[in-house]
Amino acid sequence: MSRASYAKREREQAKRAKAEAKRLKKRDTESSVDEAAETVAEPAAPADEVLRRLAQVHEDYEAGRLSDEDFQAMKAELLSQVRVN
Repeated sequence: MSRASYAKREREQAKRAKAEAKRLKKRDTESSVDEAAETVAEPAAPADEVLRRLAQVHEDYEAGRLSDEDFQAMKAELLSQVRVN
């Protein structure tokens, strides 16, 4: 194997290792954020209150006051507060 080929192979391996480390770090960060969110979650609100707030969020989205990303995040948060018996 030539010296240039060896150096190229080394660079590619280093690049793959760096990308893998980045993926692992991102996964660990996301899981720790999810765990923190679970421990800080608000207690279940009465269903009628959650539905009222969800309707308000939907109105804000329809009026253009919320982006689609914000709307989806707020909707998911509100729906997570609904408890089904």
